[in-house]
Amino acid sequence: MEEARIIGICGGSGSGKTTIVRKISELVSDFVFIPQDNYYKSAEYLSNSNITAFNFDHPEAFDNELMHQQLHQLKTMQPIEMPTYDFVHHRRAEQTIKVNPRKLIIFEGIMVFSDPAIRNLIDLKIYVDTPDDIRFIRRLSRDIKERGRTVDSVIDQYLNVVRPGHFQFIEPTKQYADMIIPEGGVNENSLNVLVSFIKTIVSEG
Repeated sequence: MEEARIIGICGGSGSGKTTIVRKISELVSDFVFIPQDNYYKSAEYLSNSNITAFNFDHPEAFDNELMHQQLHQLKTMQPIEMPTYDFVHHRRAEQTIKVNPRKLIIFEGIMVFSDPAIRNLIDLKIYVDTPDDIRFIRRLSRDIKERGRTVDSVIDQYLNVVRPGHFQFIEPTKQYADMIIPEGGVNENSLNVLVSFIKTIVSEG
């Protein structure tokens, strides 16, 4: 039976994972993109004033059972209905996205290596290693512009939840990486090697 190949791209929030995916898409178009963010559990009770009441930087914040099920389906060349997430209201949205299988799946998120069952589905594991200060600045800008957050709430969440979660749950998974890319999407040499590998997968068969 034909199986798809899964590339997992992991790293802290704001490390440059999405930039890597975008640069890959500029050179290779024949792949399925699965963002781990779409699999967050709902936490509708959150607001700017109590943003740390739900820990988005913990492995249990994700619906790992559904994530594993759907990645397995895609790997065995079956279509899925991928969930979507409303980050303004902190809940899973009603609409889903029909995703048809391709030979290559790019799975991106902060904790894609945390769950052993999910990790074992991934054929190539990439960790994006970016300094803390750069990641925080990127996160601050994104959350204010795209998610309706205040500066104070972003700082509060970062200091009390995001930073501790990174060192406890994300940084340790670097040990599982087959490839570490410093500085994310600005590391052209690493990206060239990665794109060459991806083109090989896409052209197989």
